[in-house]
Amino acid sequence: MIDGYPKTLTVVAAVGAAISAGVFFAFSTFVMQALGRLPDDEAVGAMNEINRAAPTPLFVLALFGTGALCVVLSVSAVRRFGEPWTPYVLVGSALFLVAVIVTIAYHVPRNDALLLVDPHGPDASRAWAGYLTPWTAWNHVRTITSLAGAVTLILALRVA
Repeated sequence: MIDGYPKTLTVVAAVGAAISAGVFFAFSTFVMQALGRLPDDEAVGAMNEINRAAPTPLFVLALFGTGALCVVLSVSAVRRFGEPWTPYVLVGSALFLVAVIVTIAYHVPRNDALLLVDPHGPDASRAWAGYLTPWTAWNHVRTITSLAGAVTLILALRVA
């Protein structure tokens, strides 16, 4: 049976993964589509403003705090391996950590590079054309892995 701090951390991690999935889902389903309909200079400017505003304490806590919780939960699950809930915690944590890794390795560098683009400069159209589709595709990965991680962590609570 999952109890004590692993249960509490699993609940908190499931909520954090679900919140992150919701943010990513919004970008995948309508934010990036709306930006794609704007003229390139406006799209670059708008995305840069989003990227400047995004790292709020609450969003950073939801994404990276949940990632840290998933690491702690994984260690706890390995120490209690054999319990019926441990495979779910390990898989759920791994799925969410994929979203964190994609964020760090893919999205943050591209967002930082876009911040260097002058929306009214000659490179804005080329930069936006190379940014929009791949950024959105990798955001779908973050959406799916975050949501799958949340669901799997919830299943860990149900199995226990």
